[in-house]
Amino acid sequence: MADLFSTYQLKDIELKNRIAIPPMCQYMAVDGLANDWHKVHYASLARGGSGLVIVEATAVSPEGRITPHCLGLWNDDQAAQLREVAAAIKASGAIPGIQIAHAGRKASANIPWEGDDHIPAENKEAWQPIAPSAIAFGGDLPRVPTEMTVAEIKRVQNDFVAAAQRAFDAGFEWLELHMAHGYLGQSFFSPHSNTRTDEYGGSYENRARFSKEVLTGVRKVWPESLPLTARFGVLEYDGKDEETLSESIQLVKEWKQLGLDMLSVSVGFTIPQTNIPWGPAFLAPIAQRVRNEANIAVSSAWGFGAPKLADQAIRHEELDLAMIGRAHLENPNWSYQAAKELGKESPAWVLPPPYAHWLSRYKSPTAD
Repeated sequence: MADLFSTYQLKDIELKNRIAIPPMCQYMAVDGLANDWHKVHYASLARGGSGLVIVEATAVSPEGRITPHCLGLWNDDQAAQLREVAAAIKASGAIPGIQIAHAGRKASANIPWEGDDHIPAENKEAWQPIAPSAIAFGGDLPRVPTEMTVAEIKRVQNDFVAAAQRAFDAGFEWLELHMAHGYLGQSFFSPHSNTRTDEYGGSYENRARFSKEVLTGVRKVWPESLPLTARFGVLEYDGKDEETLSESIQLVKEWKQLGLDMLSVSVGFTIPQTNIPWGPAFLAPIAQRVRNEANIAVSSAWGFGAPKLADQAIRHEELDLAMIGRAHLENPNWSYQAAKELGKESPAWVLPPPYAHWLSRYKSPTAD
């Protein structure tokens, strides 16, 4: 029986445990460029012992950023900076992953600690969001996006493909497509945000078309030997959960046929009016259903910060990987602490050799 500290093999990549750090936006970039903050931040997370570290949502085009301070991967200068981030993660003992994304109608927002709302249109930092349909998200994000033409859809799909190629060239070994959280990929699939009447809207087949074409294009450039994954909101908690979940599972089955290797199970967040049952590991049974019905490996990142809960989810085959996010921000050495809490006899394996040497050899509480 696998547990949280079992190794995990996906394609040619072997993770040293079932602990992964999910994408968590830092909003610290300038012109989409990674900087010293990102290098130190991701290296410190990787050094703590997780098997996989996935770099935050990285925009495939300028208008695809959530905020003006999001990472980007639409040019070679950005790829060069991210190459240093990937190298720092790998040197610190984890597999480097990255999530590529387009924010859709949620773009052109202020960073969270400066409002988390749309930047006023007259502000020089603002830009016009694009989306499947001219429907605003609402709440603090009231701007009506421009409905994308078919030519714009094709351009954005090509942007995903180009970003995937740059991600590989930069040294990342795990790719995640962001198809969740009300961003562009999710909003094409959801009837809440897609009221198109052409081949990209209306029926299930048409609403699924955008993401399937993105995946098909990315699959052509991303090496078959490396994991290709996606984060996807499989339900909305909007009163139509069974219908949405059934459609989502069907889409995941089709994604798998097109080459998807793993799904990170999440919530749609396509509309602000929902009734999400927040609680520890609340998505675990949903993830297990996706895993069993779509016959695909799954992870999830909501409410698994208690080591026993994360371990239980792996043991009960609800998850293949436990995504531990905010707990790692509170304690970058979460993996080491979890090993001790779960009674692992030699948890020092999660530490780099110099640290393990000092902690194992010198036991005196007064030692330097």
